[in-house]
Amino acid sequence: MAQDDSFYKTLLDNLHDGVYFVDRNRTITYWNKGAERITGYKTAEVVGKSCSDNILVHVDKDGHSLCTTICPLKNVMNDGRERNEELFLHHKDGHRVPITIRVVPIYDDQGEMIGGVETFTDNTPPAVALERLAELERLAYVDALTGLANRRYAEITLNARIEELQRYGWHFGVLFIDIDRFKDINDKYGHDLGDEVLKIVARTLQNSVRSFDVVCRWGGEEYVAVIANVEGDELVAMANRCRLLVEQSDIPAIQGLRVTISIGAAVASSDDTVDSIIRRVDMLMYRSKEAGRNRVTVAQ
Repeated sequence: MAQDDSFYKTLLDNLHDGVYFVDRNRTITYWNKGAERITGYKTAEVVGKSCSDNILVHVDKDGHSLCTTICPLKNVMNDGRERNEELFLHHKDGHRVPITIRVVPIYDDQGEMIGGVETFTDNTPPAVALERLAELERLAYVDALTGLANRRYAEITLNARIEELQRYGWHFGVLFIDIDRFKDINDKYGHDLGDEVLKIVARTLQNSVRSFDVVCRWGGEEYVAVIANVEGDELVAMANRCRLLVEQSDIPAIQGLRVTISIGAAVASSDDTVDSIIRRVDMLMYRSKEAGRNRVTVAQ
């Protein structure tokens, strides 16, 4: 039996996907190497703990926490029906990771449910990301701290999207994003922690958009996202996804520290220039600040 257990453990550990088992009390009994790689959490950190302890803190695309409300594992335990969902998990480093999960019940030889298994796949588009990173590094368009494209690349992308809009009518939107009270974080915790905040927000923003959208560090604590092929409602939904997922991320070095962002959003018009669209979304972002922060203001 021990030999069989060893065989199956080796098999599961060689899967690219994350896999973990829970018993009827939702206590984690197994955590494979794929789960370690995708989440950053080692086996010793999670086995024996309950998934309801908010280790992965699953949230949906709208930023709603599932662990304490509509947990897929809990629902499977209640009705025995498998679940498939697209969610965002919490990485140990603090940022959010897009995943697809499949949860199924486990039964013993007598047909009694004894637990459940969740498999999850990292939906971050690595091939696209690596290809874009190689291009950016070659052209020196990478922000050294966050790994995002830099302001120069943002300006080039905006010029290209404006030209496409003028020639083909391909609509796009722009988000201007600013971390709320970032100076206070720097003053209270120091610049090293401030840099960590910048990196965690950058990773979460990058994971909140689609593979063909572009997120750039504009400067300081400001980011610009260029969102392709969207109309107004879609842009607002995308902006709120970014806002909620950043709010649901955390900073491991400081327990309880939450970071929020304010966003200005606008769909570009055919007579826009890079300067005009940036001025507009920047102004809208400041309206979000004035209205209380942690919100999206969109051009009407």
